[in-house]
Amino acid sequence: MIPLQVLPDRRLDEWVDPFHLGPLRGVSLEAVQVNIGLRCNLACHHCHVESGPSRTEEMSWETMQAVLRTIETIQPRTLDITGGAPEMHPRFREFVREAKSLGVRVIVRTNLTILLQERYADFPPFFRDHQIHLIASLPCYLEENVDRQRGRGVYHDSIEAIRRLNSLGYGVEDSLPLDLVFNPAGSSLPPPESRLEADYHRELASRFGIHFSRLITITNMPIGRFLYDLTRTGRDERYWNLLQTSFNPATVDGLMCRHQLHVGWDGTLYDCDFNFALGLSAAMPHHANIREFDVEHFRNRAIVTGRHCLACTAGAGSSCGGALA
Repeated sequence: MIPLQVLPDRRLDEWVDPFHLGPLRGVSLEAVQVNIGLRCNLACHHCHVESGPSRTEEMSWETMQAVLRTIETIQPRTLDITGGAPEMHPRFREFVREAKSLGVRVIVRTNLTILLQERYADFPPFFRDHQIHLIASLPCYLEENVDRQRGRGVYHDSIEAIRRLNSLGYGVEDSLPLDLVFNPAGSSLPPPESRLEADYHRELASRFGIHFSRLITITNMPIGRFLYDLTRTGRDERYWNLLQTSFNPATVDGLMCRHQLHVGWDGTLYDCDFNFALGLSAAMPHHANIREFDVEHFRNRAIVTGRHCLACTAGAGSSCGGALA
């Protein structure tokens, strides 16, 4: 085995600088991403926000209303709702209805398995009726790999949930997109997105007769439970080195932090979901909460970066919308 060469611990800004790409600042507000709570029916090993059944944090209705006012003001293309399992929030339906009334495209990030629970079984038709864009985690098309990451039985339940969504038109009709999310099982970068998408389509159709719209590949972020596992097994420095030596300057323009607003469950503003998980709020000392949102200050802010940001610039890049290059 080649000896590990420990590279310097440098922030993303320091990797960008030699390429003369300029400071990392906000560019646009195409999307508002909102984490409405950390409660989830699953406790996945790769979950960067460490959601689970015992988490109680959730967004208040007053904060949700502040989010809706911001959407009305800045008119982004997309409202991206995440969690936890966002469906478990008691005012989730009301939030979605009001957002749709503002004419914004609504994305819901679902873990699929929640849709099989009796209490939430009405969500598939609710999603269809409101033409919600669904993005669902299915980190592999093989049962063993999914259950290892997300828990025993999760693969079977996910396949059943996709079947039910397909029966309503999801993943079949253009107006009802169902995207799946892949992330590696271990400390490697995702393979090329288009090639892997073809594999998913072929395997899921031949094995189960199920369909989806597109595949999104996301690099595992070295924070939270995933970083703990890397450190426990002595793989952390090798993974950091992989991210650093795979830095791709072509990903920088499309970084999601430059084109979105992320709102934590308590209303605090962040550059992205990963900074939210780390408690690294946006560089907005006087307008740090959605209730005091200042669009011009936020759009032109300096992005808060760290060593972990290299996961988004490694290889083909990574974002909540998939590969960047």
